[in-house]
Amino acid sequence: MVELFAERVLIKNNKEQDELDTEREIVMRLQNRILMLFFASASCERCRQFVPKLKDFFKQLTDEFYVDRSAQLVLLYISLDLSEDQQESFLKELPRRCLFLAYEDPYRRELKELYHVEELPTVVVLRPDCSILIPNAVEEILRLGPDCYINWQEAAEIIDRNFMITDDFQEKSMRSFSDPVRRLKYKVEDDKKKRKKCRLLGGGGETEEAGAKDAGSPW
Repeated sequence: MVELFAERVLIKNNKEQDELDTEREIVMRLQNRILMLFFASASCERCRQFVPKLKDFFKQLTDEFYVDRSAQLVLLYISLDLSEDQQESFLKELPRRCLFLAYEDPYRRELKELYHVEELPTVVVLRPDCSILIPNAVEEILRLGPDCYINWQEAAEIIDRNFMITDDFQEKSMRSFSDPVRRLKYKVEDDKKKRKKCRLLGGGGETEEAGAKDAGSPW
């Protein structure tokens, strides 16, 4: 992920618009995270309609009000605005935790060509190794909301899965956020099948084990 933005300056969407301009800062922000490249423009009506949904999606996964621990997710706005004033206006509608590239940075257009962006809005979802996870996740975000993050997390094989949803969002989504244990579930099901097979063949796993012990006993 870091290689994609080597020698680039990423800017925080906070009041001071702090810059991440060193390799260490960029590594700390992007490493082992899913990256959402949000291509949009303030002049695009569909983009303006989508932004509240995207903002809510991102906040429910990264804001301490909703989660005990932020999801490993980064939102980077790639402006295709017609002017710097348009970009600044659009940034006010985006989450403060998102990042963006300066309007004068030509890399914005290079990324548009690199990911073959042909419609707005587009959200390109990248794995930590920079490979494309989803070419455009707009429809998935609208359809599934924060629940789709679990699918991304599983597919991207993100290492840390320890964040919890709270309150109302917890009731709706906790089942999907417990899905990382599905591999354990498969193991438990396999063990159950083995025990059932033992019972059918030899009257039960415990009986067989006891019989084996008796066979080896001198008494």
